[in-house]
Amino acid sequence: MLLSLLVFLPVLAMLLLFVIPDGMHKMYRYITLGVCVIQLGLASFLFLNYNSGSGALHSETSWFLQERLPWIFLDLGRLGKLNIEYFLALDGLNSYLVLLTAIVMLCAAWVSWSIKQNRKGFYALFLLMCSTVYGTFIAMDLFLFYLFFELMLLPMYFLIGIWGGENREYASVKFLIYTIGGSLLILMVLIAAYFSVIDPVKTAGFVGQGVNAHDVQLLLAKSQLPSSVQVHTLNISYLTDQANYVPGSVLHALSLHKLWMFSVREWCLLFLLVGFLIKLPSFPFHTWLPDAHVEAPTPVSVVLAGILLKIGGYGMLRLALPLFPGEMHHFSYVLAFLGAFTIAYAAMNALSMTDIKKLIAYSSVSHMGFVTLGIASLTVEGIHGAVYQMFSHGLISSLLFILAGVLYDRTHDRTIAHYRGIASVMPKYAIFVTVAFFASLGLPGFSGFIAELFSLLGAYAGAMEGHYSVLLVILAVIGILITGGYYVWTLQRMFMGKYSYRSSWTRSQLLHDLTPREFAVQFFLVVLIILFGLMPGLLMDKTGSAINALTELIK
Repeated sequence: MLLSLLVFLPVLAMLLLFVIPDGMHKMYRYITLGVCVIQLGLASFLFLNYNSGSGALHSETSWFLQERLPWIFLDLGRLGKLNIEYFLALDGLNSYLVLLTAIVMLCAAWVSWSIKQNRKGFYALFLLMCSTVYGTFIAMDLFLFYLFFELMLLPMYFLIGIWGGENREYASVKFLIYTIGGSLLILMVLIAAYFSVIDPVKTAGFVGQGVNAHDVQLLLAKSQLPSSVQVHTLNISYLTDQANYVPGSVLHALSLHKLWMFSVREWCLLFLLVGFLIKLPSFPFHTWLPDAHVEAPTPVSVVLAGILLKIGGYGMLRLALPLFPGEMHHFSYVLAFLGAFTIAYAAMNALSMTDIKKLIAYSSVSHMGFVTLGIASLTVEGIHGAVYQMFSHGLISSLLFILAGVLYDRTHDRTIAHYRGIASVMPKYAIFVTVAFFASLGLPGFSGFIAELFSLLGAYAGAMEGHYSVLLVILAVIGILITGGYYVWTLQRMFMGKYSYRSSWTRSQLLHDLTPREFAVQFFLVVLIILFGLMPGLLMDKTGSAINALTELIK
């Protein structure tokens, strides 16, 4: 019940908000904050007690915790039977993301005090988004995963479109169009998987007494299993095992189905990769993100950068690699190129930005390139780096957008050139910005260093194995150098020298340092960034078994 509680507790709180009178708007904040605190407690308990398990990826021995109930069963005649389950599970590929979601959601709720308009609607949508994010990470039925994945788009669309800045309509519509486009590609793979995979356990019950799942797989391999008794499934455990694929189906490993230059399996892998690269995002699918970040209010930007982008990397690890391990070798060069080019290209864009929030947005795009590059390496080190980068970037980007929000709440001005010598009037704020900048550029002692180090080690190992050219690793290193340039230059321009502020505001509206609430949330994130920078084993010990199983499957 713990996993269901994580998913549906925010929904229950959302329903509670609707019965609270409008005049009690402070209750909306405290209920939302209380739910996030409870979820952080549950997520921390699960993470700290997590046992990495053993065995193959997506097997019964790999789940630390699971909740599995029958949900939808349809007899479709000659098309067989459709079985969809309510299946939630925790393993090494999602346990750290559950913890990250709890941390980021708590921080986002903590900084949402600046929301003044229609608070009930904001917090209701915030809680709905919280529920769908947890559901996306722990759903182990592809249909259920897709359901949560799609539902997540709606609250984010309205949160940007209603509570965003001047161009909020444009940013929210652009976000929706890009993400729905990616979702449709993933839906096509879902449909192909339905026609290709059976549930051997459920099918055995329709074949006859004394028949077990292994017998069903043998009959299936010999093409002696009638289609009328086949129970098709979207259970990710069964999707990973080729023994459950119907011979001659479009996704069978020996399928000869071709469409233009690629096989159907290769097209499905491309659809998954593009769908998740849009979410990550990666060049050339990244243009929706800077607009969404600039227009979104601070708590929404925190959730967007801290959690939602990670669904792209998670989807590749959970679905693309296990379902299409052989095909991944064919496209590792393209994926590595997109990762390395995104690192350098987005860093160059960040260097040219005059808006502090847009600079951080392009920095996020650049840093998520390490996730793509690490996954493309198909090595243990690279995937460790990708996983660590998702967790680390979630903490660091949340801190960066919270810091940008602090400045915007005081002046409603994000232009870098309008600020000078802020350190003299906001010393605490300046310290946190300096820590966040250096953590983001990968200084040793912070979590970002561990993530980038392992991503680059894995990328180099992948190049030595012949997956792609070592020049792509060099391009990624150049991106790191550019990252150091734009962060140090921004620090120099905004925080050094004599204090001055150039805008339409009067001198009576001077900047003031952090409030206790702002200090607390930033201090909380800095402690975590340093903790995971000095003790990477806290995370790697939990994810190691799943990553090893994943790389063995790819090989």
